[in-house]
Amino acid sequence: MAQADSRLRVRRQDNITLVEFIDRNILDEANIQSIGEEITQLIEAQTAPKLLISFSNVDHLSSAALGTLITIRNKVRDRGGQLRLANIDPQIYEVFVITRLHKMFSIHETTDDALKSFE
Repeated sequence: MAQADSRLRVRRQDNITLVEFIDRNILDEANIQSIGEEITQLIEAQTAPKLLISFSNVDHLSSAALGTLITIRNKVRDRGGQLRLANIDPQIYEVFVITRLHKMFSIHETTDDALKSFE
């Protein structure tokens, strides 16, 4: 499922696609674009995608990465799916709060909490 040069670790659990970032720092524009394209392929492969993105490995996130997350959210919503974010570092979560993105996303402390929240 994941490409050879993938920046993501992807697995399925029941009918939910779990995505984890390989990189600790998601700052490079080319990587962010590649990540966005790869997640878009996962979304488009399903009718009503259930997508859980874990930030457990991530220490730094650029504003471009936030923009990509908004695009991903919109694509999931347009397909009648559900998106959950989990394991966000407190410093990164602070950026979500400052930008008010924490109101836009369903954010959970742990992967287990996020998995339980799917309908």
